[in-house]
Amino acid sequence: MYKRILVPVDGSPFSEQILPFAADIARSSGAELDVVRVVDDLPDQQDAREHTESLAARVGGKGLCIVSRDDVAETIRTEAERVPGTLIALCTHGRSGAMEAILGSVALRMLRSGAPLLVYRPGSSAATGRTEPSKVRTVVVPLDGSPTSETIVPQAAELGRWLGARLIVVSVVESSQRISDLVSAGDVMESGYVHGKAVDIAERYGIEVGWEVLHGDPKEAIPSYVRTQPDAVLAMTTRGRGAIETAIVGSVTAACLRGSGVPVFTRLP
Repeated sequence: MYKRILVPVDGSPFSEQILPFAADIARSSGAELDVVRVVDDLPDQQDAREHTESLAARVGGKGLCIVSRDDVAETIRTEAERVPGTLIALCTHGRSGAMEAILGSVALRMLRSGAPLLVYRPGSSAATGRTEPSKVRTVVVPLDGSPTSETIVPQAAELGRWLGARLIVVSVVESSQRISDLVSAGDVMESGYVHGKAVDIAERYGIEVGWEVLHGDPKEAIPSYVRTQPDAVLAMTTRGRGAIETAIVGSVTAACLRGSGVPVFTRLP
């Protein structure tokens, strides 16, 4: 699926917290793992190179240090495009407290080019320094019935097959008229929808697929559910119907990044 996983870092522990996930993807798939740091001053190169190479070696990757006075996002984009089949995996926070990832130029430029990203919101400083591979066993795919939200399915399925992970298709019932004391009309419709999608994905891609109907606000229900799934990755588009209609800066994707505690594999539809 991908030949290389490229992880941009900036010298801060926060920017490095994606590495266990990236290392597992590389190890499971046979892809190369490159850790890259961009510096704008030649005297800073030696220290940055040594740190990046040491960091990469701990997770079985290769360290790159690029000296460039150009825009950092453009430099990373150019490096990613140098090797076809590169997946960028990056954190939303770094040295400055905001690495400008999910809301910034690197992610947005790559997304606009049609490239998917694996994005992770780092935890507290107490969680930094963990670099051992973290096995991904589940890919959770939120769908809302719209063709837009379903555009992620082929890549999510390939990601699951690539990693030997199980897919779980989820859909959220926000509010609906109840048809009995126990069952709502929304439950009936959504159950049929997600069950049908799960069967279709399993047959089409030859992988194990489960399904769940969640309840409540998608911004809360999806992260809450993912927290019950150890070693998961979320796979979702940046736009959809209703509560998932916003772009990368919008509510559901941002809420999942903040609250799920796992990386989000995302792309523009």
